[in-house]
Amino acid sequence: MLDLSSATVRDALWSARFGLERETLRVTDAGRMAHTPHPFPPDHPRIVRDFCENQAEINTGVSPSAEDAVRELAAIDEALRAALAARSAPEFLWPSSNPPPLAGDEDIPIARFDGPRAGKTRYRERLAAGYGRRRMAFCGVHVNISFAPDLLAAAASAAGAPDARRHADALYVELAAASAEAAWLLVALTAASPLADPSLVESGGGGAAADGGALFTGHASLRCSELGYWNDFVPVFDYADAPSWARSVARYVDAGLIAAPTELYYPVRPKPRGANRLEAVAGEGIDRIELRMFDLNPFAPALVDARDVAFAHLLLVRLATLPRSPHPARAQILSVRNAKAAARYDLALAPVLAADGTATPVRDAARRELDALGRFLAPLDAPPAIRDALDFQRAKLERPGARYAERIRAAFSGGFASRTLALAQGELSMTSSDLRSSSFEL
Repeated sequence: MLDLSSATVRDALWSARFGLERETLRVTDAGRMAHTPHPFPPDHPRIVRDFCENQAEINTGVSPSAEDAVRELAAIDEALRAALAARSAPEFLWPSSNPPPLAGDEDIPIARFDGPRAGKTRYRERLAAGYGRRRMAFCGVHVNISFAPDLLAAAASAAGAPDARRHADALYVELAAASAEAAWLLVALTAASPLADPSLVESGGGGAAADGGALFTGHASLRCSELGYWNDFVPVFDYADAPSWARSVARYVDAGLIAAPTELYYPVRPKPRGANRLEAVAGEGIDRIELRMFDLNPFAPALVDARDVAFAHLLLVRLATLPRSPHPARAQILSVRNAKAAARYDLALAPVLAADGTATPVRDAARRELDALGRFLAPLDAPPAIRDALDFQRAKLERPGARYAERIRAAFSGGFASRTLALAQGELSMTSSDLRSSSFEL
């Protein structure tokens, strides 16, 4: 844990490193799935493909602040958009976590890799067969956060740990467990996909009618809900140490429940340095925590608001200061259940369940957690961006209609596909500067 009684730890408490992974779908000027090849070479350092050939994923480098990470994302996003606009038939980036109108499963083109990378296509074909292509077409943001070396060194010194790397690994493993149990809070505060095109759940048909009708299922985030991006089983991990965690994941691979660790669809992952391999977790140590529950945010120019990333950092810091605790199977299973509950639209009806069986509405539980974070911050010398991020989250709950999902539903209910396309093409603007309003401009 991070010992706040240590002045050295307190001095370095907010030093961290950030990296972002953002998925978006390329669409035509008619708002349909693009079927053209990926516009960048397969070895591009920052723009790759995910499941779909038209699912462009931006991977930023490592930045010292949430704001810097989002700025880099915005710069790469601009280059990607420019390349798409320069095509003979211009394409656009779909700014919703839910896909555009679909003509059927075959309208979702599996990414194609050749030569030594052909196994990547076979892996995606397995995912399509196991989960369905439509579920794999959801898009989101993965936020990677690591504590800076000076903070990790101070934490190890304060604990009297003889091996700094082992101490860091133990801290990250515990943090992965604690942040998984708190994942519901981030889901509730960043859910931004309450509407979809009806073709997402209909077979055939060629997509929505020209009037752009909207499908509302009662969720604020489809991809984080029980309808979304989850394995067919609830994993339970051994958080004793990094090798134990890696072995517990390997058991699911060995049992054939997943083909690789990358198929573990879980809100939080501890990630190693370099390639994402279990052997690296055990042998080279844990480098960062990956938070995988963020929806694309149409109110932010690069579809990510730095205040949400900074809030995630605040949450991880607080969790890292708590004493180590057991994480039994029941608590881990409840954490998945709570994350799905937090994806509901009406947070007053969706309950968070505690280990003792106590049920608290997500909205009340979220307010309680934000108050606890405020008390945690009160005696600390935190950067203004951290305090602003907490105020930003409070406003989402305190101002009626201020959550992303509520604002999107108010603005797009009559025409999800048409208005999302207008946003993608720059003909509609939305701003997060005033959370009191659901206004938009055409």
